[in-house]
Amino acid sequence: MQYVERYFKPPKGSYFLFGPRGTGKSTWLKKCYKDSLFLDLLDGQLYRELLSKPERLKNIISAHTNRKVCIIDEVQRIPQLLPTVHQIIEDRKDIQFILTSSSARKLRRSGTDLLAGRAVLCTFHPFMAGEIKTGFQLKQALTLGMIPLVVSAAEPKDVLNGYASLYLEKEVQAESLVRNIDSFARFLEVISFSHGSLLNTMEIARESEIKRTTVQGYLSILNDLLLADFIPVFSRKGKRSLVAHNKFYYFDCGVFSSLRPFGPLDKQDEISGPALEGLVYQHLKAWIAYSGYNAKIYFWRSRSGFEVDFVIYGDCGFYAFEVKNSDKIHGKDLKSLKAFKTDYPQCDAYLLYRGEHKKEEDGIICLPVTDFLLHLKPAQAIKNM
Repeated sequence: MQYVERYFKPPKGSYFLFGPRGTGKSTWLKKCYKDSLFLDLLDGQLYRELLSKPERLKNIISAHTNRKVCIIDEVQRIPQLLPTVHQIIEDRKDIQFILTSSSARKLRRSGTDLLAGRAVLCTFHPFMAGEIKTGFQLKQALTLGMIPLVVSAAEPKDVLNGYASLYLEKEVQAESLVRNIDSFARFLEVISFSHGSLLNTMEIARESEIKRTTVQGYLSILNDLLLADFIPVFSRKGKRSLVAHNKFYYFDCGVFSSLRPFGPLDKQDEISGPALEGLVYQHLKAWIAYSGYNAKIYFWRSRSGFEVDFVIYGDCGFYAFEVKNSDKIHGKDLKSLKAFKTDYPQCDAYLLYRGEHKKEEDGIICLPVTDFLLHLKPAQAIKNM
């Protein structure tokens, strides 16, 4: 697969670049910063040298006077480097630092201050459909996801199936984040049934055969490793009684599909439906991040049964989305969006479905989901689609 131009636009100063493994951070950096000083902390010798004495970073930089950009890849492996980086930034205004990380856990728990605002926090995401362009195929994306490591592989299915094992080995087990790796592996499978659903930690604990407190700890690990997100309910000036639990999503629909067990008793819609919802979610998340908007993603569910999959609220606008894994639209598919617009007439409401035609019904825009994903680009308003 040829190199794919990414939508991410870097800031001019120093910045952190967070993103799960395989999303293409290192590939993109090496392409865009060819003359940089690239320090890979997965290199054993370099890792040992800087771990034993972080101040050695000053000597390394001093030895490369012609390099004005210093990239430290997987900086979470040595959080103790950050005070030294901070000092260098203060002393050397001519050097730009780019610090990548596939895990926020050790940085958050190390007591570091993430350079006290001296570096912007940025995020890198799986491919967006618009980046792949004509290479984007919805059916394939729902099965394999959009992780560059997987999409560009000669045998993408094999790489995807090994992705969870990669994290278990490289992050969870190597950092001793859990005592029982078998229990955590079982939890990953059980939690896949919650993808796109309300989180019920008691039920997850029972199915995983672990304590509820352990489930809460595992969920925290998933979030810290950038593998999953928890979406809160939208309740701003609400008029109805709403549910209180968050919704859960794996960061990539392919990861969900690979972890979700499937057998004779399962229906294909039980996989493709949540996968489609997750695919839309990861695109909306990337769109907000790459646009630099101050906005958040919510969901909405009333206790009477109305549900809207995603609500975006912030300086980019006010949007409500319902995702349907069907090529036809029925009247009942619009009920929840209509209820939401009754409470919040200021919002722009969309129903995304697997049909081929754009239409409007009762003030709700119905869009083919493939077209929506392909035309979703940073800093471009959704209402202009």
